[in-house]
Amino acid sequence: MAETTWPRESLIVAAQGGDTAAIAALVSGSHPHVQRFARTLCASPEDAEDSAQEALIILYRKIGTLRASGALVSWMFRIVRNECLRRARQALRGDPELVPPGTTVSAEDDVLQRLEAERVAAAVAQLPADQRRVLIMRDVQGYAGKAVADTLGLSTAAMKSRLHRARTTVRELLLHG
Repeated sequence: MAETTWPRESLIVAAQGGDTAAIAALVSGSHPHVQRFARTLCASPEDAEDSAQEALIILYRKIGTLRASGALVSWMFRIVRNECLRRARQALRGDPELVPPGTTVSAEDDVLQRLEAERVAAAVAQLPADQRRVLIMRDVQGYAGKAVADTLGLSTAAMKSRLHRARTTVRELLLHG
């Protein structure tokens, strides 16, 4: 059951207070969940692994800045999401950090990257307007869920539902479209 449950609040509070054993246990206990987030959000297994590792490093370094112990899950999800988005943007730009040394981005690769970006944009454009707005505000512009819900006059649950439907539709369009 440890695989399906996030670390308990008392461990999070101890880690926030600087207890090194608690921090180590928190990072270890969060690892499977962070990996699951990354596998869901990142474009490739390699990006998922790198993003999960980066998120755990951030957790280790910055646990003391977490304001509420109950916010750990959403905080880690945002960190993983942001790391996956950062890696996707770098890959689209042909960032040298993500390209092995001695490799050059060919004109063909550049065209393929642009075509992929166009496919994603076309899939997003096919969404109903209400889902498209939520997806763009949340995943592209990076607004917090509550801010998206408030801006669009939705409950948080309704915003999450639309976001889930939008992500699922885009994924299906990219896989089968």
